[in-house]
Amino acid sequence: MDRLLVVDLAAKAKTSALDLDSERRIIASAPPGWAVRIVRSETTSDGDGSAKSSDEVMDAIVDAEAYYGYGIPESLFQRGKRLRWVHSASAGVGAALYPAMIASDVQLSNAAGVYGVPMAEYIVAGVLHFLRGFDIAAEHQQRGEWSKPTFTQADSPLREMASVHALIVGVGGIGSATAQRLSALGARCTGVRRRVELGAPAGFERVIGLDEFASELPNHDVVVLAAPLTVDTASLLTAERLDLLPSTAIVVNVARGAMLDEAALAERLASSRLRGAVLDVFEREPLAPESPLWHLRRALITPHVSPVSPGRYWPRQIDLFVDNWGRYVRGEPLRNSVNKLAGY
Repeated sequence: MDRLLVVDLAAKAKTSALDLDSERRIIASAPPGWAVRIVRSETTSDGDGSAKSSDEVMDAIVDAEAYYGYGIPESLFQRGKRLRWVHSASAGVGAALYPAMIASDVQLSNAAGVYGVPMAEYIVAGVLHFLRGFDIAAEHQQRGEWSKPTFTQADSPLREMASVHALIVGVGGIGSATAQRLSALGARCTGVRRRVELGAPAGFERVIGLDEFASELPNHDVVVLAAPLTVDTASLLTAERLDLLPSTAIVVNVARGAMLDEAALAERLASSRLRGAVLDVFEREPLAPESPLWHLRRALITPHVSPVSPGRYWPRQIDLFVDNWGRYVRGEPLRNSVNKLAGY
């Protein structure tokens, strides 16, 4: 009997649904002795993947040694008694870290690096939106108002990137790509990472541990949340910590909504206590219609689309997966191997 890979990537979002060329690449890359079963039933790519599995994949997983999907629901994992490797097409794996997975010897890897480029460009664009006063310009345009004073007066909010000190939580694929781009434009970047002894990746002047995060906030006017959601990063940016930031500060969250106190952030944006916020993820998605964030000029809201990159997404995904498949078969260390105890 052939060893079986189950591919469960028929996402509702068209840019995240496995395309025909990528499907053919997977099948053509199958090592000797392997079979591939492509699941046609719809799944979701939102967040860390679907919370529920289709009947089709529940049937397929019984004989699978390897699974490639957006995360893996616990019910599906429990049914896959022969599973030895799960590769998630998502950057996060929080929803896959239930006790059964953590306790098992099943290898878990993810696609974190795949999302680095589009998300870093999203972050840079969001920061520039506020540095150059595009929020003010959009408001004036809606009113049909030609008004220069806000931009030209002594306390003008306009700034150059070279004046920015950015604190980036997470120095992996997304955080590093962001630091490289911000620093290339003149910003000075400090990274926050769990293992400080590993040093500062390219783009960062230095790195600090989470224990120094709060004390560094007064010295930084851009804060980027780009780390996995773990016990250590949940509720990281609280109301009290938001108050440590200077009034020029821009808060960016592309990680998970649970890392940030949204209500406290909305209050501080409404009172002009902070310059702005770029938000692609939220505690509850979709963002509730009654959320005050919708109506704040200083909040730039997008519907969890910072990773979207039509035309570039699948080539990167399949390059990583095919390489990892070969590594798995040869018994070599996987790229993006998840430390199940650490949470990423």
